[in-house]
Amino acid sequence: MDSRLFFGIWTSGAAVISFLIAAVSGKYLIPFLHKLNFGQTILDDGPKWHKSKQGTPIMGGFMFIISILLVTIISTLVYFFSGASIVNTFYSDVSRECAFIFAGLGLAVANGLIGFVDDYTKVVKKRNLGLTPKQKLIFQFIAAAFYLFVLKIAGYGSQTIIPFVGEVDLGIFYYIIATVAIVGVVNSVNLTDGVDGLNGSVTLFYCIVFMMISSMLSCFGVSVMCAVSAGACLGFLVWNFHPAKVFMGDTGSLFLGGLVCGIAFAVNMPILIILVGIIYIAEEGSVILQVSYFKLTHGKRIFKMSPLHHHFEMCGWSEVKIVSVFSAVTALFGTLAFALVFFGLK
Repeated sequence: MDSRLFFGIWTSGAAVISFLIAAVSGKYLIPFLHKLNFGQTILDDGPKWHKSKQGTPIMGGFMFIISILLVTIISTLVYFFSGASIVNTFYSDVSRECAFIFAGLGLAVANGLIGFVDDYTKVVKKRNLGLTPKQKLIFQFIAAAFYLFVLKIAGYGSQTIIPFVGEVDLGIFYYIIATVAIVGVVNSVNLTDGVDGLNGSVTLFYCIVFMMISSMLSCFGVSVMCAVSAGACLGFLVWNFHPAKVFMGDTGSLFLGGLVCGIAFAVNMPILIILVGIIYIAEEGSVILQVSYFKLTHGKRIFKMSPLHHHFEMCGWSEVKIVSVFSAVTALFGTLAFALVFFGLK
């Protein structure tokens, strides 16, 4: 059997299994979270109509976290022991690719743990504050720095690939830029979680795009990881799409933040996050612009509310419309990123 056909079937099967695990687990996790009274406390300065979501269970991110970890780890181990004899990958060896996959999962789990502590604090204190921003940042920088340290040990180095430019060695500046970028992206993904189904949908398309890119590069282990992540996000959306029966919480959104970084670094092209993750960046950018402009003008605002999805809510867009448009934008810019890789690495 042709290697690409084999991995195509394998990828599809892994995605379906991941979807089923995430979707079915919701049937048991949501009642359990209700029983523990792990409900969301809605901020007073958010859209007033969000008050109806008060008490919706959080920490639903465990649905896709368990699914992604379980299926990806099993798939990657199978790939490690048999992949080298099946296909020649974009990397010099399969073991190096697998090391990047496990490192990416580690980054996702580390950020997920930070989110769990934050969610647990919110639930216990019955307020929507959790960890302080300073505490979050300290832990996130530690996680990012350790992740890059692991990649260096695995042979990643300070080189990164830029389409139409080639491999660029940034030296010590690579680690500084990468650390700041990872923390920034993780928090951007966290900010995107504010409308039913938004974060899960955007990340679903993000993973699909990188699945196609990694497959084109013959990084089949990463491609399976992306397919599994996409399947898990879709399974979560069964319960999270409007009207949401559960929220992913910071446990889920910070895990996804680490995951999207791990995926981009695994193919050595983190610069593609700028395009494929354009919604994440726009969400965080809207907050930065809003706060900066507010301080400079002593009270004036650019947006009706930030992050960006709240601005469109205040403009009268329904949550479903916001999710649809933001997902379409991700798909569009993802297609552009795919084209850049396709033509830029030839």
